[in-house]
Amino acid sequence: MKKIGVLSDTHCFIPKQVFTFFKDCDELWHAGDIGNLETYNTLQDFKPVTAVYGNCDGYDLRYQIPQNQLFNCEGAKVLMTHIGGYPGHYERVVLPLLDKEKPNIFVAGHSHILRIMYDEKRNLLHINPGACGHLGFHQKATLVRFDIDNGKPKNLEYQEFEK
Repeated sequence: MKKIGVLSDTHCFIPKQVFTFFKDCDELWHAGDIGNLETYNTLQDFKPVTAVYGNCDGYDLRYQIPQNQLFNCEGAKVLMTHIGGYPGHYERVVLPLLDKEKPNIFVAGHSHILRIMYDEKRNLLHINPGACGHLGFHQKATLVRFDIDNGKPKNLEYQEFEK
C-alpha cells in the first residue's frame, strides 16, 4: 500500500499546507503548471515526485518533465496529463490515450477546479486536485491524498484552504 499526494497548478508557490497534509505520503503526483525548477526541486526534496508539465511551464521544466505520464503504482495503471478534461468532457487529444491505455486512474490539472469523479464508461477514477498555488481564479486552494492498495484507490481525502 502507498499513500499518494496529488497537487496541481502551484505556479511557483508551495503553500505550507503541502508539507503538513502530505507529510505521511510516500510520493507526490503533480499535474502540471509547476512554475519553475526551484518549485519542482523543493517538492522533490520533500517527497519523490511524478509530474507532468503544464501550459504555463517553461522549457526548463519541459526538458526534464514529460507532457504525459503513464505508470503503474501498487497495481493501478495511472495516466496523468495537465489539460485532460473530465468524464463526458475529455480533451480531444486525451481520448485516444484513455482508449488505448485503459488506466485505472486518470489525473489532470489545469482547470483550478477540484473534481473527483468515477467514469463508469471507462472504468476509471478521475482526479483533478484543483489548484494549490495563489495564481488563478480559484477562491480556495485544494490538495488531494489517497491510498492505493492492490490496485484500488482508498481513503480519498481532500483539503481546502484560503489561497
